[in-house]
Amino acid sequence: MYKPTYTILRSESLAPPAIGNLGGALESTTPQEVRIEETQLELTDRNDLRRDPRTRAIAITMPMKLIEPVAKADAAPAAANTWGIEAVNAHNSPFDGSGITVAVLDTGIDLTHPAFAGVDIVRKNFTTEADDDLHGHGTHCAGTIFGQDINGTRIGIARNVQHALIGKVLGQGGGSSTSISQAINWAIDSGANVISMSLGIDFPGFVDYLVNQQGLPIPAATSIALEGYRSNINLFTELSRFVAANNAFGPGTVIMAASGNESERPEYEIAVAPPAASTGMIAVGALGQSSTGLTVASFSNNQVDVSAPGVGVVSARLGGGLVSMSGTSMATPHTAGIAALWAQRQLDMTGNINQLTLLAQVIASGTMVPLAPGSEAEDVGTGIVQAPL
Repeated sequence: MYKPTYTILRSESLAPPAIGNLGGALESTTPQEVRIEETQLELTDRNDLRRDPRTRAIAITMPMKLIEPVAKADAAPAAANTWGIEAVNAHNSPFDGSGITVAVLDTGIDLTHPAFAGVDIVRKNFTTEADDDLHGHGTHCAGTIFGQDINGTRIGIARNVQHALIGKVLGQGGGSSTSISQAINWAIDSGANVISMSLGIDFPGFVDYLVNQQGLPIPAATSIALEGYRSNINLFTELSRFVAANNAFGPGTVIMAASGNESERPEYEIAVAPPAASTGMIAVGALGQSSTGLTVASFSNNQVDVSAPGVGVVSARLGGGLVSMSGTSMATPHTAGIAALWAQRQLDMTGNINQLTLLAQVIASGTMVPLAPGSEAEDVGTGIVQAPL
């Protein structure tokens, strides 16, 4: 008999975070600590937990997968800046990420790559694999956020970030919503101002697991997976609410998440999936270049908050050198890098970082000006994010 595993988000406080007019949490007067656990539950135990006011979310633990790049090719240093650096105006910004801590929750990082020389990197492994990046995806994303120049080519948006948190949450077999939630909590507790995640729920893979490994009929498996999908949106939304509620006590954290690459424009478009679909996270779409301006990438999911360069993005390659990749995974670290610049601006001006203000600044930085005529907000959000000047 199939017994689902649950991810439980619990708070030590009996009072839930207050909700503001825009749906976000209001700051708490005391720090609210959360605990994330994973366990199998009987029906009576689940009902008891739901009645406990300290329980904020109970979600079926679902598999998470890497949002795989749709294209990948070796790249050689060429121009002084990658096209993404110039498209988000990072090359004209007086800010460089100084004093800001960023977290990348992905496949890990290649510590030996020269793009990360001089950066204090703290790693935590949430998988059963070795600590190092075995895929290259996390290395590429980290390079876009804070990588140093490689042979004269600038790849990093916030290239003076001195402290980075690298959570390895995806291995060869993917990850889970429990480990992702725990990694988010770890990053916040470790002082991250910006968190970048290029991953999503593996809904088809979960249905396949329930049918072929648990022996459930397709209707039952689909129903369970839909419940898991819904409960995981709630899980990540509740986690985001605690981030906002603890704004006065925490580092002032904003979370970027990739919208996904499941669309096949113009045939069909897919809506953004969890965790990016959750309230409180910035969902990022991908843009590419065209003769009429920047256009939404054919693979990019819709209902996003902002967009960023995601086609032909050159960044650090596993083992050294550079590689070009395409995907919303590549757009997300561009947005994370821009968030780091806005965080530095806020820190320089006020002496601290307000989470709600930073969230609004990143979204409001989007512009439609460089985009091709006819671009729709559902596809690109407020437009391509821009660095503070």
